[in-house]
Amino acid sequence: MSKLFLPQYYSPSLDLRQTEKAVKLLKDFFESNLSSELRLRRVTAPLFVLKGTGINDDLNGVERPVAFPIADMGEAVAEVVHSLAKWKRLMLAEYQIETGYGLYTDMNAIRPDEELDNLHSMYVDQWDWELSITKNERSLDFLKKTVTKIYNVLKRAEFYVYENYPVLTPRLPEQITFIHSEDLLAMYPDKPVKERERLITQQYGAVFIIGIGGYLADGTLHDGRAPDYDDWTTATTPGHNGLNGDILLWNPILQCAFEISSMGIRVDADALNKQLAIRQLESRKELLFHKKLLNGELPLSTGGGIGQSRLCMFFLQKAHIGETQASIWQPEIVETCRKHNIVLM
Repeated sequence: MSKLFLPQYYSPSLDLRQTEKAVKLLKDFFESNLSSELRLRRVTAPLFVLKGTGINDDLNGVERPVAFPIADMGEAVAEVVHSLAKWKRLMLAEYQIETGYGLYTDMNAIRPDEELDNLHSMYVDQWDWELSITKNERSLDFLKKTVTKIYNVLKRAEFYVYENYPVLTPRLPEQITFIHSEDLLAMYPDKPVKERERLITQQYGAVFIIGIGGYLADGTLHDGRAPDYDDWTTATTPGHNGLNGDILLWNPILQCAFEISSMGIRVDADALNKQLAIRQLESRKELLFHKKLLNGELPLSTGGGIGQSRLCMFFLQKAHIGETQASIWQPEIVETCRKHNIVLM
């Protein structure tokens, strides 16, 4: 209950029936526009992968995947995906997708270790996407261009919602602001990470924080990242490492920085070796995914995930992610939300 934020005088602009319709409308629009903007082909994704292949996303390295034995495969263990960060890159090679094109898919995950609050659910649904790139495009400039393209899709989606539901007035700024996590630390050296994010996002409305996963000047991490998909060690400017980051939007209902996407340029062989060494995980080099990458069998790429329920929550101006997806919540949370006009699906 301590994690639940209850906005004062909250009243949803759309009722449950309208919300169900609006969710479908918004998801279809965004998916189509994202595909066109980044030149992505839709593919079918797995709900689970085999344990021990290195394909599953390890997130921060402590979250437990949902796992089960397969009776007809000698009790081999399958894991429900945390995300498809590495699987997508395998598929770029499998489908022989040319440079400048990519793929996207609907990713559904179960994360039982999530702390349940307004933004976090055990059920995670997102568009996972991956784009094949050239060696020269492994740059901060290309990362920023890709972020700007995605932000343009967000802006179009916001207007599309407004056209269909005029009560939901647009609130995103015209442009997204880029800032490196090192500069953010320098701006607010005495503030914890989440407070830094809140302050900068409230100031600009939409920001992309660059460089997440590597150690900052004070020896801390802005946030955790697995060592084997995003490149968070390549230097972009002196003292500033990282070719990845998060898109954050200011949420006036929750008065917080609202993460809508995590993305980045993916590791090449050099970055993978370096990051595995930093995390003391060199043993992963023997796993299927890592062997293929180190052997040059996978294309260079950039990619990320965009939360589906979160996107709907933001643009439909909801106070809780459970208003845009069906999941499981503590009974006291459901009751408290109901008393405060927050109707969970």
